[in-house]
Amino acid sequence: MSKTNLNSTFTKATLLLVSTLTVMSGATIAPSLPAMREYFSNVQNADYLVKLALTLPALFIALGAPLVGIIIDRVGRKPLLIIALIIYGIAGCSGLILNDLTLILVGRALLGISVAGIMTSATTLIADYYIGAARAQFLGLQAAFMGLGGVLFLSIGGFIAEQNWRYPFGIYLFSLLLVPCASSFLLEPERNQPVNKNQEIVTQTQKLPFNLVIITYGIGILTQIVFYLIPVQLPFYLKQLFGAGASQSGIAIALATLFSAMASLLYRQIKAKFSFTAIYGIAFLNIGIGYYFISIGKAYPIILLGLVIAGSGLGLLMPNMNLCLISVTPDTMRGKIISGVTTSLFLGQFLSPLLSQPLSAKVGLANTYASAGGFMFVLAVMALITLYKFKS
Repeated sequence: MSKTNLNSTFTKATLLLVSTLTVMSGATIAPSLPAMREYFSNVQNADYLVKLALTLPALFIALGAPLVGIIIDRVGRKPLLIIALIIYGIAGCSGLILNDLTLILVGRALLGISVAGIMTSATTLIADYYIGAARAQFLGLQAAFMGLGGVLFLSIGGFIAEQNWRYPFGIYLFSLLLVPCASSFLLEPERNQPVNKNQEIVTQTQKLPFNLVIITYGIGILTQIVFYLIPVQLPFYLKQLFGAGASQSGIAIALATLFSAMASLLYRQIKAKFSFTAIYGIAFLNIGIGYYFISIGKAYPIILLGLVIAGSGLGLLMPNMNLCLISVTPDTMRGKIISGVTTSLFLGQFLSPLLSQPLSAKVGLANTYASAGGFMFVLAVMALITLYKFKS
């Protein structure tokens, strides 16, 4: 594989565009949830099932990612990615035509399996193609494009959901346009070989720090449980407070995603000055502050401010997690370890409504956001204590 191919604009653009599909997998239909609930109001447990439509993909991403990690380490990255893109488009758009909520949920499950293949394959290819500062920069770019894709697709989804709750499901067809791009511009790395001439071969004898892996996965689960309060609960919170419609909810969620993308773009510069642990602390603190503003928001602009701050924290988490693990992972285990990150992130997303729904029913949405913010403050303090111990 030549260096020219790796630095091709088409190769980079394909990897970045493919990565945008992971964020939109769930959140794109978030603005449709209130209208969806009304449409299926005659279905038993409609309130719960409609919210499950948003998060069910996350469960199947979490379940499918470990298997994907094994497959791509043994078979290859590119073939699985292409198959996943096709399934994504077909399963994702099923809500356009289906009138049975159960069948829509089946489509969402298949969508989740495809996202497991897309996210793990794309991130593993980035780790295969690039090293050092170039890898840190591209992982930041990947997270930024995921955020920017979320902004675009959420904004479009919010506006077209005002016309009909089904229309946002059509956005998933975008993945089919990327199939020929992936086929033409992505190259399969040779097994157990460096893809750049200056890259060192990482051997099987390198030990994997399992404690670091477990802690990183735990961070992924906990932070996504907290973050997913935004797409799952915010449309209902805004409607309760201000009678906000789908477009206002879409703009609010997209704003958090926009500032997440901006923080990800700055990740390389931030990583040059701070350790992995320090960046975790900054991210946790920002999310905690943001959720505090959301919880006290009696006006729409205050809630938007909270979303901006929380989003800036979120944007640092994903590239930090990925780079932290990739930097200590042997080449032959890369797919498996990255698939674990995918599992942890989306398991947290799936668990979020299961935990937040009973809590919000008991104490209200404002107190739910306040509790989540307080939990993030606790994680920030733990990161600070860890930093102090390492320095002492």
